[in-house]
Amino acid sequence: MLRDGEWVADWQPVQAKDDKGGFVRQTSSFRNWVTPDGAPGPTGEGGFKAEPGRYHLYVALICPWASRTLIGRKLKGLEDVISVSVVEPELSDQGWRFGDPTEAEGASYMHEIYTRADPGISGRATVPVLWDKARGTIVNNESADILRMLNSGFGELADDCVDLYPADLREEIDALNDRIYPALNNGVYRTGFATTQVAYEEAFREVFAMLDELEDRLADGRDFLSGDRFTEADVRLFVTLVRFDVAYHGLFKCNLRRIADYPALSRYQERILAIPGVRDTVNVDHIKRGYYSIKALNPTGIVPLGPECSLG
Repeated sequence: MLRDGEWVADWQPVQAKDDKGGFVRQTSSFRNWVTPDGAPGPTGEGGFKAEPGRYHLYVALICPWASRTLIGRKLKGLEDVISVSVVEPELSDQGWRFGDPTEAEGASYMHEIYTRADPGISGRATVPVLWDKARGTIVNNESADILRMLNSGFGELADDCVDLYPADLREEIDALNDRIYPALNNGVYRTGFATTQVAYEEAFREVFAMLDELEDRLADGRDFLSGDRFTEADVRLFVTLVRFDVAYHGLFKCNLRRIADYPALSRYQERILAIPGVRDTVNVDHIKRGYYSIKALNPTGIVPLGPECSLG
């Protein structure tokens, strides 16, 4: 991780633990927002006006948090407005690495992007990152914020036919997010990176309790979590589901059941994959190579050939 702007030690997935030995995720450090007129968003300062070609998105195709933003960029028609760089799938001893430094203004590692924004920063260099080319700084590195600003922060530059956070569903979307995130989105990480049996079993049970609940919710024939409309809650759930069978089930020991064993969730996943542009954000090769490069969980680096899947 970075300590006062200097890279220290080899990359480790667990940087903090609770009193049970459970995985604690780092809090995002950059929380500014792009807005149509440059006014401040819900957090942070102003001055980040929506302009074509001004912003750049750094992502990893292995990462569910980064993939949230790729889906938002696709569905909102912002591919010609916001440029993107994809890091190498394998995690190096210095974290995320760029295969071609010219895509990252000469940087070889993601942590160099962080120190350009803040030379004295401490913490992990995570993705996604929304970068402001004009000011030479990070706008935001919290995926939930970036997904929201892609939905509404770019004004007329974005496709207004798609609304991932419609006003009449916001209360329901927020409630879904608040339940699904700790139990499942972050729950798989709490399971995989647990350092005690107690922490592992607690997280494991929450993961499958949530999957069972979601299976029941979708079994009534609805297309998406809130009925017939695809929202950010679906984006956030989907990016975890598509990684489950190929990574979390084996490597993270979330092995009670697969998504393939849940009929309603499987149909739901296929419906989302069929939305134009979504499948383009899913790269099973990157997902498998990336997760199985985590030395703390897979010291040999061997990537499994299975399981068979239809994700593309």
